[in-house]
Amino acid sequence: MAKTPMTLRGAELLRVELHRLKTVERPANSLAIAEARAHGDLSENAEYHAAREKQSFTEARINDLESKLGAAEVIEPPTSGDRVTFGSTVRLEDESGKVSRYQIVGSEETDPARGRISIMAPLARTLIGKKVGDTVIAQLPGGKKTFEILEANFPWPEKG
Repeated sequence: MAKTPMTLRGAELLRVELHRLKTVERPANSLAIAEARAHGDLSENAEYHAAREKQSFTEARINDLESKLGAAEVIEPPTSGDRVTFGSTVRLEDESGKVSRYQIVGSEETDPARGRISIMAPLARTLIGKKVGDTVIAQLPGGKKTFEILEANFPWPEKG
């Protein structure tokens, strides 16, 4: 099985979700099924069917998370240096002068609204290997865009 890159933070978030599903959601689902069974006639028991469906979703997510964590290659993001690598936090300035901040992360951690872009995203692929001061032209879905790399590999703030 091919390993997929993931930051320490991303792996920890998946572990926390997995723990919650196993210790909170799974027991709650079992209890809901037991309570719904007590109402009798399962063929027409909407509560029973809803509880079983929720149990199915929970078990599928547990399996998915276990698979993703098993295939993860956890990589410590750099906090120094001037080259852009996986896990790097990068500040960019576009041709209009707008400054943006991104962290290059694995596909399971991607959250563009919070500045976390996938290693597979066109912008990330353009930035990998470049250094502070470089100007890059990224072919984005909206067309080509030019950026200057202002800063790389600084710590990602935990809030935000």
